[in-house]
Amino acid sequence: MELTKRQQDILDGKEGDVKAKVMKTLVMYGETFGSERMVDITGEYGHLVTSFGLSVMKPVYDLMDTLIEGGALSGQKFSVDPRPLEDCVPRNLIQNIFFKVMYSKQSDYDAQLKKLGIMSPDAYTCTCYMDEVGNTPKEGDVLSWAESSAVVYANSILGARCNRNSGILDLFGSIVGCVPYFGLLTDEGRKADWLIEVRTSRRPEAQLLGSAIGMKVMEDVPYVVGMDRYFTSLTDEAKAYFKDFGAATASNGAVGLYHIEGLTPEALKHGRTLLKENYKTFVIDDEVLENTEKNYPIIWKDMNAKPKLAFIGCPHLSHAQLLSWTDRIGNTLRDKGMKKLSIKTVMTAAPAVLKEFRKTEEAKRLESYGVVLSYICPLMYMNNPMCGSMPVITCSNKLRTYTSARYFKEDALLDIITGGAL
Repeated sequence: MELTKRQQDILDGKEGDVKAKVMKTLVMYGETFGSERMVDITGEYGHLVTSFGLSVMKPVYDLMDTLIEGGALSGQKFSVDPRPLEDCVPRNLIQNIFFKVMYSKQSDYDAQLKKLGIMSPDAYTCTCYMDEVGNTPKEGDVLSWAESSAVVYANSILGARCNRNSGILDLFGSIVGCVPYFGLLTDEGRKADWLIEVRTSRRPEAQLLGSAIGMKVMEDVPYVVGMDRYFTSLTDEAKAYFKDFGAATASNGAVGLYHIEGLTPEALKHGRTLLKENYKTFVIDDEVLENTEKNYPIIWKDMNAKPKLAFIGCPHLSHAQLLSWTDRIGNTLRDKGMKKLSIKTVMTAAPAVLKEFRKTEEAKRLESYGVVLSYICPLMYMNNPMCGSMPVITCSNKLRTYTSARYFKEDALLDIITGGAL
């Protein structure tokens, strides 16, 4: 790999042995994928995926101490994925004891992240690009991020450039200020392998459409047409829709970038010239979406169990989505002659988003319906034996993919949490 003088100096140890090892790791990473050079990071902030203080992650904490002691701190401030726990989220005594053991290093790890350069105490979220959080890259920015749903949003909706990095590599790039040049950082790597034609009779559920595409194209880049019937510009509603859509493509497949004709930055500029010469075509109609949902496995021990908990917000909800859910729940409860939800429901959003939302009357209304507002990561709450055996429902395809939570479309979930049957 050809390095600039500064990059070579770091590799040669002129900024310390620890930084040299960081650079060596990135060089080896890049060479594995055929990269011939490094490219400077231009985004203002980084984003880390490892946010949870699992007791078994001792090597990570040792590495963080080594970085801190060796002066290899992040060259840019960063946000980080959500914390796994908050006291307001329901859990029984056994679960509480289990969580205290499982996440016993959380406070210690939070202290390490502070020393390394976290943006603020409110910067724990998978939706760091929300205005309230302040980590919103510009079009063309080169990033060193991990977190699949954040990477695909940054690449697709914002037009930034970032590979699907793994945890720790995201931090390493921020430390030395550069990343290997390959994949989704290159013009060629951002061209589309698939033309996806959406021919549904109504606007498809974002999570379901993203799932169908992700499972079909896997890690390839899709160019989606037919969504102009439902969106004409990237409004707040459209951004929230494609946030959830992208998270499903990334978790049900491994999509790091998608183009939406007439909407996303590169599709607006280049249109169908983004399609590779030998692209493949996939048509999505009502039947495809119906079959996609039917084929989801349900891994509850008791298929007829009454749900004990519902999660909405994986990835984290936007302010506009919180407002929308407040109205939808309120209207449904009124129509059914009810005042409170029949199933404990947790809605998650970034701490900074919740801080602003709690200033509104809608927040008081939502909580009066029995909704718990939290900043946690539902996935990290669920992904353990104590909660994995619980009958939990969700409208998140990402949460369905990684845990035992059972997926329902939004309207169906809304009916269930307001007294309807499964």
